[in-house]
Amino acid sequence: MIVAVDGPVAAGKGTLARRLAKHFGFHYLDTGALYRAVARRLLAAGEDPSDAAAAVRAARALTPEELDNPGLRAEGVGEAASIVSAHPAVRAALLAYQRRVAAKPPGAVLDGRDIGTVVCPEADVKLFVTASVEARARRRIRELGAQGAAVDEAQVLAALERRDARDSARAVAPLKPAADAHLLDTSKMDIETAFRAAQDIVASRV
Repeated sequence: MIVAVDGPVAAGKGTLARRLAKHFGFHYLDTGALYRAVARRLLAAGEDPSDAAAAVRAARALTPEELDNPGLRAEGVGEAASIVSAHPAVRAALLAYQRRVAAKPPGAVLDGRDIGTVVCPEADVKLFVTASVEARARRRIRELGAQGAAVDEAQVLAALERRDARDSARAVAPLKPAADAHLLDTSKMDIETAFRAAQDIVASRV
């Protein structure tokens, strides 16, 4: 069984996807971590995320261990990952990895931007998790604050708006809900309420 969880940054899709995977005993993949790992490699090497050839080389050299690096959550890495993810050749290089995870029995939950539309259009359940940009900015600020990072609220909001625009407008695999996705707006939900709603949707197909 494949569960696709898509949506913009800080909507809560990662937390929901991990909890769904644990609850149902499925494998889990944060596909955004793949692009963040590529971005982190590029930044560490002093290379430009907008350089498609360099980004493809970094994508092909990724190791599973890199997906667990805590540095992937840094704000600068997230910005660079959004740029990297717009390269069609990078997306193609990472597609096979994602589909291998999705095919693992007894099931898998993948979260990202294009799981239900491109990576796994045949997914048994598709969730599109969203929230207002203001609600997402508040969550991102709390996350960064918990990491001890200095936070400028205006900059966080502006960064989210830039990423939304870039992710939605890119020519390849833009951020958008699949036609058959269940829309879950978490703007006014706590995590328990959102999880119960998502769990009910998945359970109806198990």
